[in-house]
Amino acid sequence: MNSPSNTPLLDIRQLQVSYGGIRAVRGIDIQVKQGELVSLIGANGAGKSTTLRAICGLEPVAGGDILYDGHSIAGQQSYMLVRQGLVMVPEGRGIFGQLTIAENLAMGAYIRTDKVQIERDIEHVFELFPRMAERRKQSAGTLSGGEQQMLAMGRAMVSKPRLLLLDEPSMGLAPLLIDRIFEVVRTIASEGVTILLIEQNARLALETSSRGYVMESGTIILDGPSEQLLDNPKVRAAYLGEEDAELAQ
Repeated sequence: MNSPSNTPLLDIRQLQVSYGGIRAVRGIDIQVKQGELVSLIGANGAGKSTTLRAICGLEPVAGGDILYDGHSIAGQQSYMLVRQGLVMVPEGRGIFGQLTIAENLAMGAYIRTDKVQIERDIEHVFELFPRMAERRKQSAGTLSGGEQQMLAMGRAMVSKPRLLLLDEPSMGLAPLLIDRIFEVVRTIASEGVTILLIEQNARLALETSSRGYVMESGTIILDGPSEQLLDNPKVRAAYLGEEDAELAQ
């Protein structure tokens, strides 16, 4: 993995996001440095996905600020952020079911004009996901959930992200596919892409990332190096399963 710089590529300052009068995100601070892989863990409803959607311009910011590469992006449209290299793979994947795998990947390059490099990047996706290469002419809607996740990640990579936001990449997948997805997450990080990972599988997220944040009821309750969070009794009891809860007592 590339060594991160000291300047945050993403700097979230006292971010607040509301849903119909309810404050879903309550003044959180998150920093992700260039070259880092950082995880954000927490239970369902903690505000993790809402945070990602606010970063991407899909939810209005009620307070605070979001700095990307030193500039405020709060309130910017998502398509403008993609042009700046900020790309999200949403929960649910968002693929185009009627298009083929190859056509979906090409959609990831819609903001680009460097055709030769686009072809190289698509071939690189096929190297990462050989199953996609075998089925490149197959309609995306006929793929399994795991294959659709691979395709969504591949499409994001073709857009040449500087900052990749991953929202629950393991959701609904079989263990073997989860292992493969996270192998690719590590590979992407090793190629210099900065990643903010939202993931319910807390152990896997912390084992994959260098630093982590723990979110509860719209606030950040803990943060630090992932190894320390894995050993934290509160994290073990709340997020790492019943056996760990017994160990923490």
